Amino acid sequence: MQGRFGNLKIFSGNANIILAEKICEYLHEKPGKIQVFKFRNDNSFVRILENIREHDVFIVQPTSGNVNDSIMELLIMIDAAKRASAGRVTAVMPYYGYGRTDKKDQPRVPITARLIADLISTAGADRVLTVDLHAAQIQGFFNIPVDELTAVQMFADYFLTKSLDNLVVIATDVGISKDARDFAERLKAPLAIVEKRRVDNDDNVQTLNIIGDVKGKIAITFDDEIDTGGSLVQALAALEDQGAKEVYSCATHAVFSNGALERLSAHNILKEIIVTDTITQEVSSGKLKVLSIAPLLGEAISRIQTGRSVGALFKE
Repeated sequence: MQGRFGNLKIFSGNANIILAEKICEYLHEKPGKIQVFKFRNDNSFVRILENIREHDVFIVQPTSGNVNDSIMELLIMIDAAKRASAGRVTAVMPYYGYGRTDKKDQPRVPITARLIADLISTAGADRVLTVDLHAAQIQGFFNIPVDELTAVQMFADYFLTKSLDNLVVIATDVGISKDARDFAERLKAPLAIVEKRRVDNDDNVQTLNIIGDVKGKIAITFDDEIDTGGSLVQALAALEDQGAKEVYSCATHAVFSNGALERLSAHNILKEIIVTDTITQEVSSGKLKVLSIAPLLGEAISRIQTGRSVGALFKE
């Protein structure tokens, strides 16, 4: 495709090569030729193996897995593209690592989400494309354009095909309640909220209460990510205690650290966990359903490249 900034070129780091290939397949483009590896001294190396002068370059690299390595790879790839005279460089970050450190909630702690934004801008990115940030204010940490996509409609379409009755959508905390409300409206279901308190820095969560009626209903929990699963385990117990019939859980980003998927799958009340492929999945379960975010990212890349509206993707 030809746009204002030249021909489209899509490159991938090592964080999620499969997703990058799916995006290229959607766009009928070949993946860009690039070397990204580590020397024996643990230094990362990047070499772009084709001409990208004045091209519109998109670098697909969620900062997941080994988060720090993924971030460093992204920064070096951006720098390599700028030094190769790319017309424009867009960092495609389906998952934004360190997104939960978006504010000072304790004395003498950093705001790492802002630091990462500064590093990406300093490396030379002209814009960022991401999916379901943990906090909306992260967009404001950048001095370059940020397009944030959402998987809300994808999840809603999935559940509408299942034709489930007597639903209630559960926001797993107050912070996600706005997106959960949008999700509930698409399903024409009421919204309930889990009131919780995080008790330390080790992801220990104390569930306090569920605000809303869940008795005898099919509950769908909604969150931006599942990490250790501590919040969700507590929510499942509370939903069961308050009489929920069964539970489905959906989250855009499936981190699944510290054996989270195995612990969640052991709960009989939990029927299915629905996530996207923003993060490469190295674990599996009969209860896990992975929806691909590639068509949404591919369409957004096409619109950015040709100067069309990205926001129009989410209009009714």
